[in-house]
Amino acid sequence: MTQTPPPGVERNAAPLLHGTEADALATVLPGGQWGHGPATDQFEAGIADLIGVNDAVAVNSGTTALHLALRSVGIGPGDDVIVPSLTFCASVQAITWNGASPRFAEIDPDTLAVTADTVLEALTPQTKAVMPVLYGGRAVDLSPIRDELARRGIQIIEDAAHAFGSRHPDGTMVGAVPGVLTCFSHDPIKNLTTGQGGTIIPRSRTEANNLRSLRLFGIVQSKDARASLTSYEVQGPGMRFDMSQLNAAIGLAQLEHFTEVAALRQHLWRTYQAELDGLDGVQLVDVDVANTVPFNCVVRLNRDRDKVFHYLRERNIGVAVHYPPNHTQPGFSAWRRNLPVTDRVAGQILGLPFHPAMTYDSARYAVATLAEAIKATA
Repeated sequence: MTQTPPPGVERNAAPLLHGTEADALATVLPGGQWGHGPATDQFEAGIADLIGVNDAVAVNSGTTALHLALRSVGIGPGDDVIVPSLTFCASVQAITWNGASPRFAEIDPDTLAVTADTVLEALTPQTKAVMPVLYGGRAVDLSPIRDELARRGIQIIEDAAHAFGSRHPDGTMVGAVPGVLTCFSHDPIKNLTTGQGGTIIPRSRTEANNLRSLRLFGIVQSKDARASLTSYEVQGPGMRFDMSQLNAAIGLAQLEHFTEVAALRQHLWRTYQAELDGLDGVQLVDVDVANTVPFNCVVRLNRDRDKVFHYLRERNIGVAVHYPPNHTQPGFSAWRRNLPVTDRVAGQILGLPFHPAMTYDSARYAVATLAEAIKATA
């Protein structure tokens, strides 16, 4: 094996730029109006068109999307929100910043996501929302319990930060399932990046208007409408959570190439799948790649994960652990629960380098070095 890793393998994730992003920014910069504007509106329309829904509400981050989605349905103090512990802490922070309590749920060890059964097990009389996290980009099917959740007045708010462009097995796009409020992230390493940003897929025109009010000081009228008025109306609470035209311009350039990026991500994941086949002690976490635009490639190891991790990092292989479980974090100790499956899996998972600019040779090198690490640390 060559001692110099091929390009890309030293990073766990990175954005793929197409060469048009700078030109897109150049169309916005001279105008000097860099807040919410026409480019943001165009980006929202492009997102809605790709998913096949009526509307999308762009905000400044995926975390903001979750925060506003929860607030828009009235989640607050005294409410429980079911969420997996194995997620980035932003999922949990969005809950606590609304004054609600995270109720950690177990996961399926094969998909690293909640299931209908684990959600039912976690329900409390105070549960007002369920936040499934679409780990790795794979859709989560809560259809077996949707009627039960609706009967109890429990909302479903998807953390689909990993899952832009993914589908359910029946072909329905993530974000287009009736009755589900879906939130995407568009940070630098997500399937579709705007530099920083997020979108919320509302379920009705009323909900869309409410979210737009919350994201910009509670003001009802658009910026263009306000320009021709001597006054404006503040409908209710709100802060500055809008997506700037600069970020939207990047997103529009990325949208033009999204089909290409989705195919690259699926091809890279399948490449890893083929290379990992038969590697002793390694189990690939399934993302249902036929329906998913994969965000990452994660394996479970049946030996000392930490030793393997450090072995690979010392050889400039950009592995990572997604994520330390939140129920063990000091900041969330008030809501700690006994989650044996999550605890076991959290000590096994390892994310391999994964981004759409990687080559087949880079993935093959990463797996070969993984095999070497397993032998060396046995």
